[in-house]
Amino acid sequence: MPKVTVSERLTATPDEVWARICDIESYPDFMDSVIRTKVLSHHEHDDGIVEAVTEWEVLLKGSVLKWSEREHRDAANRRLTYEQVAGDLERFEGYWQVTPLADGLTEATLEVDFEIGIAMLRPMLEPVAIRAIQRNSSDMLLSLGKRAA
Repeated sequence: MPKVTVSERLTATPDEVWARICDIESYPDFMDSVIRTKVLSHHEHDDGIVEAVTEWEVLLKGSVLKWSEREHRDAANRRLTYEQVAGDLERFEGYWQVTPLADGLTEATLEVDFEIGIAMLRPMLEPVAIRAIQRNSSDMLLSLGKRAA
């Protein structure tokens, strides 16, 4: 069960980065690897917590991955957690986290915890998937930072 965690220092403010993270439907406009996103449901609670279900199509190392995920968006802590509810991988979950830094920069973190469903192929596919997810996560975070700045 590999886990990939990538953090990038961005020049935008934490609020700007958080707003871009939550604007999932705009990702295909500025992230090369994101083909399609769609918000299927969105419910904001009185405490500001947002529960959403979204669909994704992402190009990863030449293959298109498709999934739907349940999201929990906590604006007060600038943390979005997600968990696949249907899709190509056995398990796909993690979080986005936005942290203000003392030097006026913002740290954005994306963690992806995944499992490939075909046990026989895991030893061969996981190292490739880990590298691809690391690169893709970094690209996504840097794209968010540019879009937010």
